[in-house]
Amino acid sequence: MSANIPTTHGRSQPSGTNKPVTGSQNTLPEPSEDGYSIGWICALKEEYAAAHAMLDFVFSGPGTSKKRDSNLYAFGKIYGHNVVITCLPDGEYGTNCAASVAKDMIRSFPALRFTLMVGIGKGAPIRENDVRLGDVVVSTPQGTLGGVVQLDFVKRLRIEGRAYDQRIGFLSPPPRVLRAAQQEVRRHYDDPGLPDRVAANIERMTRQDFKRPAQDRLYRAEYEHEGGPNCDNCNPDKLEDWNQQPRLTNRVVGVPYGMIGSSNSLIERTEEREMYARDPDLKIFCFETEAAGLMNTYPCLVIRGICDYSADQIHTKTTTGINMQHFQRPRIRGNY
Repeated sequence: MSANIPTTHGRSQPSGTNKPVTGSQNTLPEPSEDGYSIGWICALKEEYAAAHAMLDFVFSGPGTSKKRDSNLYAFGKIYGHNVVITCLPDGEYGTNCAASVAKDMIRSFPALRFTLMVGIGKGAPIRENDVRLGDVVVSTPQGTLGGVVQLDFVKRLRIEGRAYDQRIGFLSPPPRVLRAAQQEVRRHYDDPGLPDRVAANIERMTRQDFKRPAQDRLYRAEYEHEGGPNCDNCNPDKLEDWNQQPRLTNRVVGVPYGMIGSSNSLIERTEEREMYARDPDLKIFCFETEAAGLMNTYPCLVIRGICDYSADQIHTKTTTGINMQHFQRPRIRGNY
């Protein structure tokens, strides 16, 4: 089943046609099911809309209804690669739902080399891991961990008064081809002499709610939010001082590489956030609720844009989380 695709100008791309999102009249041949090499999975409609805006070219796509595939897909091309995008059903989230969506996608498009789980995440900022709103966290293996750890399978033990983690099971790392490409992406992004493609991609987005937030306020872990729909009533003296300092970088988006915590329930307590972030074995950078359902079954890389700080900040899905789409676009550029 194919979807009507909104272009960067806010119009719908009618089914049965294909053309560049820039408005050019050139056309490309429609790929078959075997012509798509990259699968892109989103969890929320905001992520889905931003993913569409990253397409260089849109296709109407092949039909999948005969395969009993209940997913809705969008089709297009990024840097010459044919990409199929889907989103979790409205109102559903969690590792089981993500696994079901990925299973249907892989069955309908058997030539996919890997999938990307791209969306928003809840940051776990500490001084040692300077994660801020709008940053993009990329799942990266650390030690014996594959880049994503399923927090549902982590037991907290207390032995002789000390707390310990006991992990049950193992999640696979991202596929080797993506980990190899990641090195080149990091080299390019860290080189101040090379152009900032992420900044260029952000310029493609004309909607105001895709912009970075004007304020980034991280309060000390022990400070309790003082109510209301925002942090206007909170005590500014309780802000973390290191989070307010400017970064020594010319890039518009920070890109931490490290561990992502995944579970079926949201991390909403500051104490939990601090516990996982400071754990010497886990060192979690952010939290989400889908990736653990994919890692051991489908070759997958997880990318999360930070939308809040897991408990005491207001959840801003589009405003602070959409940067992950801008970072993902140049990543696809590699010849996989």
